[in-house]
Amino acid sequence: MKYQSKRRALLLLADGTIFYGKSVGNKEGTAFGEVCFNTGMTGYQEIFTDPSYFGQLMVTTNAHIGNYGTNKEEIESESVKISGLICRNFSYEYSRPLADTGLEEFLNANNLFAISDVDTRALVSYIRDNGAMNAVISTDIDDVDNLKKQLAAVPSMEGLELSSKVSTQEPYYYGNENATYKISALDIGIKKNILRNLAKRDAYIKVFPYNTTFEEMSKWNPDAYFISNGPGDPEPLTDAIAAAGEIIKTDKPLFGICLGHQVIALANGVSTYKMHNGHRGINHPILNLATGRGEITSQNHGFAVNREEAEANPDLEITHVHLNDDTVAGIRMKNKDVFSVQYHPEASPGPHDADYLFDDFFRLIEKTAKQTAEV
Repeated sequence: MKYQSKRRALLLLADGTIFYGKSVGNKEGTAFGEVCFNTGMTGYQEIFTDPSYFGQLMVTTNAHIGNYGTNKEEIESESVKISGLICRNFSYEYSRPLADTGLEEFLNANNLFAISDVDTRALVSYIRDNGAMNAVISTDIDDVDNLKKQLAAVPSMEGLELSSKVSTQEPYYYGNENATYKISALDIGIKKNILRNLAKRDAYIKVFPYNTTFEEMSKWNPDAYFISNGPGDPEPLTDAIAAAGEIIKTDKPLFGICLGHQVIALANGVSTYKMHNGHRGINHPILNLATGRGEITSQNHGFAVNREEAEANPDLEITHVHLNDDTVAGIRMKNKDVFSVQYHPEASPGPHDADYLFDDFFRLIEKTAKQTAEV
C-alpha cells in the first residue's frame, strides 16, 4: 500500500454516531453534507461528477474504489459534485489500460476530501435503519464537540434548492446545428450523457439555466422540451415548476428525468416528499405497467412523487413503479405528449433496458412535427 501510516479520520452523523477511518492520501480535511450510499459495483467516476449528488457525502458499498482509475471521457459534468467520499478500501494503484489518471490524482485535482478504512457495511446498515441525515467527515478527531456545532448549522436537504449551484449560468448549444429537430432543455443539474443521447437521435439542443422562463425557452421555437435531473428538493424550484406548467399548455412534447420528473408532477399539482432513504445505484428493478416488462435501472434521488395524489389526478397515469417499495417511477399525461421517469435511461445499467424512453420521446417529436407541417 502506498501509505503505510495513514492519518486517522472520522465520520460524525447528525445523531452523534461516529464511525472511524483513515484519510485518503494522508491529507487533513473536513467536509459536510447529507450522507447517502450507492450500491453500484462500478461507475464511481460517473457518481462523483453527477450534478444530482451535489451536497452529499457519498458512501460506496463496493469494497474497492479506485482500482480502475479515471478516464476524462467518463465525466458527467466539469467537476466533482459530491461533498466528500467514504469507502472501505481505496486503491492507490490502478490497472485499467484506458485510464488517464488514478483516482487519488483525480480527487486532488477536484479538491475533494475522502476517507477510507470505514466499516461501510455497518455504516450502510445504520443509514438504512435511521435514514439519510447530515454528517461530517474530518481528520479533526480530537475536537468532536466543535464538529458537532458546525454540523448543526448545515441545512437539511429537505427544502434546499441546489439547482442554482450546478446549472449553467448562460445558455449554450449542444449537438449538430443542422440536425432535424430542436430541443429546449432546462438545466437543473443535467448530465452530459443525457445530451449525448438526445443529440445522437438527430437533435440540436439549446440548454438553458435553471430559472429560465418558458417565454425565453420558446423564443428558439423548439420542436420539444426537456427538463433534466438535478440535486436537492424539487419544491423550491418555483421557476422550473412554472415553466413546466407553461410548456404543458402547449402541444409540444415534454420529457423529464429524475428531478425533472418531480418538477412535472408538481406542475400538475402532485406533491413530492423526502424519502427515508433515497434510491441510489445501478440495480434498481422497475416495472413498466403498460408492457408488463421489468427494467434494471440506474437511480439517484432522495425525493419521490406522492403516489396517492398521482393516482387521484385525472390528467395523469402512473406508467412505472419501483418494485422494491412501490414508489412512482414514471408518469405521463393522458391528453398531452408529456411523460417523465424517476430513473436514468442514459446511464444504461441494463445495459439498454430503458433506451426506448428516448426513442419514445423522438416518436412524439416526429409525430408533432408532421402534424404541424400538415396544418
